[in-house]
Amino acid sequence: MDTTQPTEPQPLKKSNKLHNVCYDIRGPVLDHAKRLEDEGQRILKLNIGNPAPFGFEAPEEILQDVMRNLPTAQGYCDSKGLYSARKAIMQECQRKQIPNVGIEDIYIGNGVSELIVMAMQALLNDGDEVLIPAPDYPLWTAAAHLSGGHGVHYRCDEQADWAPDIADIRAKVTSRTRAIVIINPNNPTGAVYPPAVVREVLDIAQEHNLVVFSDEIYDKILYDGVEHTATGALADDDQLVITMNGLSKSYRCAGFRSGWMTISGTLAKQRAQDFIQGLTMLASMRLCANVPAQHAIQTALGGYQSINDLILPGGRLLAQRDITIEKLNAIPGVSCVTPKGALYAFPRLDPKVFNIKDDQQLVLDLLLQEKILLVQGTAFNWPEPDHVRIVTLPWADQLGDALDRFANFLSHYRQ
Repeated sequence: MDTTQPTEPQPLKKSNKLHNVCYDIRGPVLDHAKRLEDEGQRILKLNIGNPAPFGFEAPEEILQDVMRNLPTAQGYCDSKGLYSARKAIMQECQRKQIPNVGIEDIYIGNGVSELIVMAMQALLNDGDEVLIPAPDYPLWTAAAHLSGGHGVHYRCDEQADWAPDIADIRAKVTSRTRAIVIINPNNPTGAVYPPAVVREVLDIAQEHNLVVFSDEIYDKILYDGVEHTATGALADDDQLVITMNGLSKSYRCAGFRSGWMTISGTLAKQRAQDFIQGLTMLASMRLCANVPAQHAIQTALGGYQSINDLILPGGRLLAQRDITIEKLNAIPGVSCVTPKGALYAFPRLDPKVFNIKDDQQLVLDLLLQEKILLVQGTAFNWPEPDHVRIVTLPWADQLGDALDRFANFLSHYRQ
């Protein structure tokens, strides 16, 4: 007879691969917001760039094309994506003057998020390093850690309109550095980098044989006549540039999860065949991206660009950007560089005024008092607890009211 006593079951723990992986845009403070909503309280969510809840709807032409193609979208497609969608993306690359991007150089994914993780997994070995901006879109850092690598953050300079600090980039390249990430237009700062700055980053990448990842999802959301230049259009032919883009923001199709990744640099692609085969393998393992949503791509890229109605004078997005900056800069102790693109503001809270030690506690206190949900700056791998990110998607009057309440909160808040 077996007389051994049954052992107490041990707690089931997450994988060690998830150590140092975080995504606080949907983190612990959001859990508090959901609890408040369950209690019947209304929360103004300025934590995530999700256009639909704020009345930004996808163009009707895109919806109609997706619906009409549903009968033929029931099976898997090519692992890289529908030919018609990739052809439209190829033509978009030509329009943006990214040279020599062919059909086979394009991978369609379930949003750019899936492709970021896929690209990191294909490239990184344990201990490899990726240079990522601070502040960043935190999925880049999380994906690097999840893939066994390490995100090393180069600083962007708030005093220079949040442009990358070139000297800091140079100082952080090591023998383990494999790639550098450029987020342009930037989330969370809204910076749009001048071509000369991007060329300086490309020079460092070329000097050290780094893969360049360029996140350009906000390339059509631009203000004040600012123009965006694709990184791939500025790179030499022997530089491997992987450009990320999609429909979520410019076409208000976030829920479609339709994004893409293009590979440019003709000479560089020849040297990178093994890496590219890895990307293709990972694309095949997930079979394919959502097929119905891929039918939106050709229509979106080839049709009338309705985003222009929103970003030009008289447009909602521009008006909301303007009221946000006006209200923030009127708060004593708060300053905000005017975003030239994207859907966010990243204001600074003067440490001498507010003495913030824990910015997550700050946004939690704001949530509990004013029922407004922001994201703390350290969630974007900014090293000091002196910034927050504000989504500029609500109507201007709603934003104005929320920022007045934020000002009232800060008028007596200290840590």
